[in-house]
Amino acid sequence: MTPADVPAARLAALTGPPADALVAAALFLVTLGPGQVLSGPPWLLALQVALVAPLTWRRRAPLAVLGTIGLAAAVQWALDVQLPADAALLVALYTVAAHRPWRHALPATLAVAAGAALAAARWAPPGQLPFTAAALGAMTAAAVMAGRWTRVRQAHVASLERDREHRARLAAAEERARIARDMHDIVTHNLSVMVALADSALHVRATAPDLAEGAMEQIATTGRQALQDMRHTLAPAAAAPSHPASSHPASSDPARSHPAPTHATPGIAQLAPLAERMRAAGLATRVHVTGSAAAVPAAAQVTIYRLVQEALTNTLRHSPGARAYVRLTLSPHRAELEVTDEHTPATPTDPQPPIPEPPIPEPWASAPDATPHPAPAPSIPELDATTPRPEQRGLTTTVPGAASHGRGIAGMRERVAVHEGTLQAGPMPGGWRVRAVLDLGEPR
Repeated sequence: MTPADVPAARLAALTGPPADALVAAALFLVTLGPGQVLSGPPWLLALQVALVAPLTWRRRAPLAVLGTIGLAAAVQWALDVQLPADAALLVALYTVAAHRPWRHALPATLAVAAGAALAAARWAPPGQLPFTAAALGAMTAAAVMAGRWTRVRQAHVASLERDREHRARLAAAEERARIARDMHDIVTHNLSVMVALADSALHVRATAPDLAEGAMEQIATTGRQALQDMRHTLAPAAAAPSHPASSHPASSDPARSHPAPTHATPGIAQLAPLAERMRAAGLATRVHVTGSAAAVPAAAQVTIYRLVQEALTNTLRHSPGARAYVRLTLSPHRAELEVTDEHTPATPTDPQPPIPEPPIPEPWASAPDATPHPAPAPSIPELDATTPRPEQRGLTTTVPGAASHGRGIAGMRERVAVHEGTLQAGPMPGGWRVRAVLDLGEPR
């Protein structure tokens, strides 16, 4: 038995046959003195036991217990013997009402009420028959109402427990989906960068060994960063490590034998390092941010970072030699992100160097406080009338003719939907465009 099972076991002990046996014993002792059991013949004691002892199994077999006690009460009535232990009938009726549906509780109630009427007719004091019958009927009704109330309360508690379990399952499913999205983004991005760097290093290893060495160092850094990101994704940040790093001084894990980059939660501040990694892999990338990121929630910043990461990774994989532009506009309640690329593939005889940053058109090179003057963004082809409009909140629109990118576009759609935003992804003249609008309110 695990520690978590101990409270449940104790509760079962308090509500099972042992507890019912205590109730039966207490009722036996309480009703033993006021009657004539102790001063009467031995069969009165046997009748007292027959009325009270079945309560030990009242919750295990409520109807059978009520029937047994009712039979003992009928014998008592036939012998014209009054015993206070008749109160066991009310306890048994309460149990039936609490643990059985109405189709069982109603006949049981009518049977006990009929017995109460017979008892009043035989044992009521002279002239007190109506009062005695009303009192016994009220006690019968009270026992039934108490049992039904208990049943309703137990059903409500069970409903709350089912709802809690359902919410826990939903939370676990959402967490698994989040981990799957993050792992896809981390693995796809970092492997794409590492493959591009490795290809460049192989191409220039003879003519430019310094560039090849730099590319290999960048591959190692990217791999360590990927391992760090995966550990951060799979293990909650607040969880204490089970094995301190100092206990593995001679570990052969590259991430342990080399100082890993300091991990930071992905956000808008990490877009610049992301662009640097993409440029090192051969994708000319420029990031331009308008507005302050201070008021942007952390969850929205992670979403923005992952969207940019996925879009740039797709460009690196599918459009070698292209130039990518990331434009992010922030306002107190809204974030607008646009990632575009221009296809300028390099010829086989003129490969892209792995590390240098290609020149970026002047309109996109701005100082931190300068007002941007972007060139007009190419428009996405007009959607046909049957295509759902992107103005619908949480909607993702993939433009007709857009190539499928598998899990990438689906993950982007899920991320944007969390913030009740819109996502458009599709070709434009000379390249590809991804545009997302996020509501910076509380995520759903």
